[in-house]
Amino acid sequence: MSEEGATTPGLVCSHHHLYSALARGMPAPPRTPGGFAEILELVWWRLDRALDLEMLGWSAKLGALEALESGCTAIVDHHESPNAIEGSLDVIATACAEVGVRVSCCYGVTDRHGSDGARRGLAENERYLAAGGQGYVGVHASFTCTDDTLASAAELASRYDVGVHIHVAEGPPDADAAERLAGLSDDRWLLIHGVHLPTEHGLAGTIVHNPRSNMNNAVGYANPTRFAAANPIALGTDGIGADMLDEFRVAYARLREHDVTASPDPPWEWLARGWELMPDARNDTVRWSYPSADPWHLAYTPGVHPLDITIDGEQVLAGGIATRVDPAEVRAKAAEQAQRLFASLDELD
Repeated sequence: MSEEGATTPGLVCSHHHLYSALARGMPAPPRTPGGFAEILELVWWRLDRALDLEMLGWSAKLGALEALESGCTAIVDHHESPNAIEGSLDVIATACAEVGVRVSCCYGVTDRHGSDGARRGLAENERYLAAGGQGYVGVHASFTCTDDTLASAAELASRYDVGVHIHVAEGPPDADAAERLAGLSDDRWLLIHGVHLPTEHGLAGTIVHNPRSNMNNAVGYANPTRFAAANPIALGTDGIGADMLDEFRVAYARLREHDVTASPDPPWEWLARGWELMPDARNDTVRWSYPSADPWHLAYTPGVHPLDITIDGEQVLAGGIATRVDPAEVRAKAAEQAQRLFASLDELD
């Protein structure tokens, strides 16, 4: 324990949606969603349809800035913007690079917008990977894709020696995901949520737990400890910021609710799994405002924040302030784009 503050590698958000950073304060949906399927249809699928590349750039930059200010130096992002597909992954990667945050990108392929929409999504993944971008092949979820699209995504990922990044059994509409994906997955895949996966599901890959999102959408509790014998577990936010210490605390509280004897060690291991997914983050250095990085301390200590962060030998946060960008400017520009986004939402059917 150091009186000057504990030091750790940079934290990793193993599942994020940087396009959602502008959503705060968005107009209410046309009607109150009655369940998970309507939350998707009336909120998030409307939001992604309203995005253009300028909105996306400032949303990603704001999300990256807030990640940095929380000690998160690497983000595994999953993106969708059906009316602004081509070049969208470059926009996200550029925005993160300007802040100094590492990012792994993918475009979430879906047949929600027809076969041409799925084709364009696959093409954006391939274009980005072929150009040397770090990432996965993204798929929204099996319940919004045809079997042919799922097979094409798996083949594309195999061709580029990467995994598929896909929402799996988050809610009842996707409860048959294990059957739909049988025989396609491998150890490189990211299986997001897994709330409604059977314990013996037979899928290979890392399961990424997103406790706050699951609670927010009232889809149930994944109880990820049940998968630990067969699958590594990682921790993400599903777009609710990138404060991974906060997500760790929520994951621990949720685990304790399920098992009052549980220690914070399993959720900390889920957080640490991010270093396997984004290994360069191990070399980043975060100096914290609290003198211990012991999970038992952090689980019960609110307000811990980074003081200084070094990435690739460059100090990108000094005294809690980003050095590469002007935080006030990023927030002001993002607020302007949020108003454009809200106006676009009002114009949607």
